[in-house]
Amino acid sequence: MIELFASSSPTIYIAPSPLFHIWKFSITNSILYGWVATTIIVVVMIAIARRMTVKPKGGIIQFIEVVADYMTGTVTEAFEEKEKSQKYVLYFITVFFFLLLSNLLGLIPGIGDSIVYHGNPFLRPFTADFNATLAVAVVTMGLVYYNSIKELGIKKYARHFFAGNLLNPFNWFLGLTEVITDMTRVISLSLRLFLNIAIVAIIVDVFAWLGHVIAPLTAAPFFFLDMFDDVLQAFIFVLLGVMYIAITLNTSKAHSEEP
Repeated sequence: MIELFASSSPTIYIAPSPLFHIWKFSITNSILYGWVATTIIVVVMIAIARRMTVKPKGGIIQFIEVVADYMTGTVTEAFEEKEKSQKYVLYFITVFFFLLLSNLLGLIPGIGDSIVYHGNPFLRPFTADFNATLAVAVVTMGLVYYNSIKELGIKKYARHFFAGNLLNPFNWFLGLTEVITDMTRVISLSLRLFLNIAIVAIIVDVFAWLGHVIAPLTAAPFFFLDMFDDVLQAFIFVLLGVMYIAITLNTSKAHSEEP
């Protein structure tokens, strides 16, 4: 059963909690909230798309347009060959809005241990689950690797790690270092997002509990910090993904133009 405000003090949850099973798959509170975020995005975006006109409107429609235009410009500017950027714009805009909404949904009162289902929090922010951020990072870096190899071919893609004369052992050392660094990007992307969202949310809960009856006052500064961090981390995640693929394509193009 669901209980409201089951605990008088905050409980820190690092791992997601299973709620129920679908066949053999365990559905956790973060997965459930991720489905909520996905449903909201799909419904809202379809509604906005149907209401868009040539003449800009105010409200949320204009906000979505401004953000989408800004993200389009961010992706486009990262590429030297602007036409190549167009195939990545839709993906990164979608990821940005999904991560942004998933982050912001964690600010809703009642998310966390306030609502308990069979002893576990009923809802947990999707991006406060390392498994979730890891999945988004794997998909993003998979897109980066796949399209880099597709655009350049396996030989040119491998060559961009090993610049200069391959007869020089030092260039091999630098190349292997680059390969190892590249392989850690999935972990760095996922950990950065997860830790920032989870830790700031914990800070808000702790200061709300410390304030007791004046909780809104003690937690308010950290609540707004959390809101700012939610937007910032969604943007940083997308920006890093864009730069990873843009740098690969731009560097390989520069190498191909060398005499």
